[in-house]
Amino acid sequence: MPANESRTVRLRLARIDPGSAGASCAPVGASPTGFRDKKARGEAPRTAREARALPGEELRSDAFADFDEIFSARKAEANEFYDTIAPINLGSEYKAIQRQALAGLLWTKQFYYYIVEEWLEGDPGQPAPPDSRWNGRNFDWQHLYNERVMSMPDSWEFPWYASWDLAFHCIPLALIDSHFAKGQLDTVVREWYQHPNGQIPAYEWNFSDVNPPVLAWAAWRVFQIERKQSGKGDRAFLETIFHKLLLTFTWWVNRKDSEGNNIFQGGFLGLDNIGVFNRNESFPDGSHLEQSDGTSWMGMFSLNLMRIAIELARENHVYENIATKFFEHFLGIAAAMNNLGGFGLWDEEDEFYYDVLRTPGGRYFPLKVRSIVGLMPLLAVETIQWQLIDQLPGFKSRLEWYLAHRPQQASLVSRWQEPGMHETRLVALTRGHRMKCLLRRMLDPDEFLSDYGIRSVSKYHRDHPYRLTVRGEEKIVNYEPAESQTGIFGGNSNWRGPVWFPINYLLIESLQQFHHYYGDDFKVECPTGSGRYLTLKEVADELSNRLIKLWLRNQKGERPFLRASAGAFNSQTDSKLYWFHEYFNGDNGGGLGASHQTGWTALVAKLIQQQGEFGTLRQPR
Repeated sequence: MPANESRTVRLRLARIDPGSAGASCAPVGASPTGFRDKKARGEAPRTAREARALPGEELRSDAFADFDEIFSARKAEANEFYDTIAPINLGSEYKAIQRQALAGLLWTKQFYYYIVEEWLEGDPGQPAPPDSRWNGRNFDWQHLYNERVMSMPDSWEFPWYASWDLAFHCIPLALIDSHFAKGQLDTVVREWYQHPNGQIPAYEWNFSDVNPPVLAWAAWRVFQIERKQSGKGDRAFLETIFHKLLLTFTWWVNRKDSEGNNIFQGGFLGLDNIGVFNRNESFPDGSHLEQSDGTSWMGMFSLNLMRIAIELARENHVYENIATKFFEHFLGIAAAMNNLGGFGLWDEEDEFYYDVLRTPGGRYFPLKVRSIVGLMPLLAVETIQWQLIDQLPGFKSRLEWYLAHRPQQASLVSRWQEPGMHETRLVALTRGHRMKCLLRRMLDPDEFLSDYGIRSVSKYHRDHPYRLTVRGEEKIVNYEPAESQTGIFGGNSNWRGPVWFPINYLLIESLQQFHHYYGDDFKVECPTGSGRYLTLKEVADELSNRLIKLWLRNQKGERPFLRASAGAFNSQTDSKLYWFHEYFNGDNGGGLGASHQTGWTALVAKLIQQQGEFGTLRQPR
C-alpha cells in the first residue's frame, strides 16, 4: 500500500467454545495453582475458519452485512463514555488529548508471559540453556509467575511491565477502569510476583533492580479517585495491598539503609544518568552514596503508609498502632536527612539538597549537582484534618506523647501542632525556610522552570558543568535538554535536563498538599525574579498548564511535542493525532525517547481532568 493511503479492514470477533483445544481452563492472572498442564500449552489453537462458528452453526455469507451499523454504534458508545468522564465545558482540543492519552493506555495493555523457572530450564525439545543461566539474570526470582494482561510502558518499544511506571499508569487508568487499576497494583504484590523478602519485581531485564517505592502512593490515590467517582472506596483492596507493602517497607529498611541511620541508598532508582556516575556501581574503597532521592522516597513511603493506616483505623482501631509506627519512622528519616553529620543532605551555602558520598573514614562529600534529586524532599508531605485525628484517640495520644518527649525530632515536623486551613495538620520533610529555598530554585527559568514543566537538571549547569575526578577519570554533568550525551545505561534515556512527567506530577500534588495547609495567604514568586506572587495552588496550576501545553496548538498552529519529530507527521492526515513521548526537551518541549504511547505520560489526562474541574485551564500564547 502506498504511503499516506488508507484501506479499510473489517474484522468480526468469533465465539470459541470454552472447551475447545487451546482455550484456557483458568482465568488469566489467577493463581498459578490449577493452571493447565505445561504440555497442554503447546497445543495448536483452532483454525480461523473453525473459529467462525460453533458446532451446529453454519457459516454465514452475510457476516458483515451489519458491520457499519455495529461499528457506528460502538463509536457512539465510546464517544458517550468519554464525554461522561470529561469535565463539563471542556474544550474539544483538551478532550482529544485526554481521550487519546487514555485510549493509548488501553492500547498498551498486553498479555505478558514470563515464568522464570521455565525460562531457566529452557524450552522442551530444544537444546538446554547454558549452566550460567542459573547464576545469571533473574535466577533468584524462580517464584515469579508472570501470566497476566499488564499495562506496559510502551507495547512497541517497552513490551514489559515496570513496577514504578505501572504505579503512575494506574492514576489515569482509575478514571476509566478503576477495577483494572486496582488489579494491576494488587498483582505485583501477590506472592507469585513479590519476592519472599518483600522486594517488588522491577522489570524483566533485572527484576532485582530497585525502583522508587511508589506503589503505596498509587494505591492511596486510586482508592481516593474511585471513592470520588462512586462515593465509596474499596477498603478491602486498600487493606490487602497495605499488608503486602509492609513487607516492602521492611525490605527497604533492611537492605537499603546500610548504616542503619535512616539515610537510604537504592542505586539509580529509575533516574538513569542523573548522577555523576552510575549510582548502581559500588566503590572499591567501600564508600557509598547517601541519596537524597532514596531518602526522600522513603520519607514519602512512610507518610503514604501512615495515611493508609489512618484510613483503615477509622473502622479498625488496631491500625492506630501501625499509623504511629510510620509517623515515628518518618521523624527518624527527617532527622537524619536534615541533621546527620551536622548538616544531613542539606547544603547551607547553596540552600539545596545533594547526594552525599560517604567514605569509610566517616567523611562526607556532597556531590553538588542541581537536579530533581534535590527537589524530591518536597514529595514527602501529608496533610490530615484534625477532626479525623480526634476520631482516633489511641493515635492522637501517642502523637502527643511523642511530640512532648521527643521535642528535637518533633521540631522537624512542620506545624503539626499549629492548625492550618480547615483545621489541617502538616507533616513534611522540608521546613518552611528550606521549602521556600527549594521553590525559589525550582521556579527559576534559569534553573529548573521551563515553559513545559520542571527540568530534571538545572539549566545552571549549561554554563557551569559539574566536574569530579574519580580514580583519575574526570566525570562531568552538563545540562543536556534533549537526547543523552552519555552512555550510562546505554544512553537511551536522559535525566540531565529534559522534562519527565512522573516527577512533575508528584511535585504538583505536593504543592497542592502544602496549599491545603498554608492556604491563600502563603505566596511565592513565580517565576522567580518576575515580581509575580502566586499561592501554592496557583503554582501547581501553572505547572499543570505548562505540561498540558506540550500538546496544545499555539498561535502559530504549532504543537510543541512535534518539534523533535515533525517529519513523522503528515499535516493533512495526522493533524488530530497526538503522541505521548517518554520525556520532553527541557528547552522547546519536543517529544523524545519512546514515542506513540508511553504510559506515565498519560498522566496528562488526569491533569486535564483536574484543571478542567478547577476551571483553570489556560490557552497557550
